[in-house]
Amino acid sequence: MHLAYPAVLSALLFCTGLYGVLARRNAILVLMSVELMLNAVNLNLVAFDVWLSRAAEETLHSGQALTLFTIAIAAAEIGIGLAIVLAVHRNRGTSDIDKLRDTAEGHEPDGSDIDTPATGTAAEKAEATA
Repeated sequence: MHLAYPAVLSALLFCTGLYGVLARRNAILVLMSVELMLNAVNLNLVAFDVWLSRAAEETLHSGQALTLFTIAIAAAEIGIGLAIVLAVHRNRGTSDIDKLRDTAEGHEPDGSDIDTPATGTAAEKAEATA
């Protein structure tokens, strides 16, 4: 087997995952794209390990061992990532990344800072309810 076939497939998978990370707005789809990128790297690790083991007399299969560690770390990462996304969705009602970025700490959705004093109708409403 030539090294070019898995390398090209890995490059295509990585580019697809990179497009998904850059273009998607849903947090779950972004996490899936990151997983696709990690799987492309795993494919490369195994392909180069097989290719290099044919040239070396003593094979350690370090690429395959590193792939197993990467799979274990990716499984833990996706579990924690999904838990965070579900918690944010439960609190905010959306998993849209742009809307979550707008409600970051220190900024209100309309773009004004929280530290600015209330003026106009907001101040009047606060006094009326007090």
